[in-house]
Amino acid sequence: MRHRVSHRKLGRVTEHRISMLRNQAQELLRYEHIETTMPKAKELRPFVERIITIAKRGIAPGAASPATRSLHARRLVLRDIHDREVVSKLFDTLAPRFEGRPGGYTRILRLGYRKGDSAEIALIELVGSEYDPNAETEKTQKAPAKPKGVGGRLRAAAQRLRGKKAEGAEGEAEAAEPKKPRAGRGKGGSGKTDTRGKGRTTSAPRKAGGS
Repeated sequence: MRHRVSHRKLGRVTEHRISMLRNQAQELLRYEHIETTMPKAKELRPFVERIITIAKRGIAPGAASPATRSLHARRLVLRDIHDREVVSKLFDTLAPRFEGRPGGYTRILRLGYRKGDSAEIALIELVGSEYDPNAETEKTQKAPAKPKGVGGRLRAAAQRLRGKKAEGAEGEAEAAEPKKPRAGRGKGGSGKTDTRGKGRTTSAPRKAGGS
């Protein structure tokens, strides 16, 4: 029995589980909201909040010199977050935002159940960067709707082919020009030579028995 055993195993060995939490924490700090399953979100919350607390400790005023304290905090954060751009954003933007907040930097929202395996889906986001789902809806309304299903894709392909054929037919019609008739060598435009009015040449008959 799992009495007094903390943390969820999430069906992974220790190395895989820690790597997954590090990747999710990095994406959460980068985009400030991600979608995942509810058990993963509950495990990610203390993991990423500990990182934010270390960053706050690095920028807080204290007895030690600010440069030394900030450097030590950055090295502690870099053990879990390997992207230096995300670490810079954490120390420059996110940590000052939560400077006066004693914990509770994230929020978990239930989104329903996933199709297929019916896993419960949750949205985890940083407090102060509330995710607006209407913004995504407005973008999809402005963008042209993509055809759904095999039938829709076939119809779209047929329309593209018809458009290409119509453009090709117009190009051929412009390229083909009516041929002009050739001018005849004689009168009337016929190809035959006019021999009227010219004398015929006759040869003298040969004598019999001699040359």
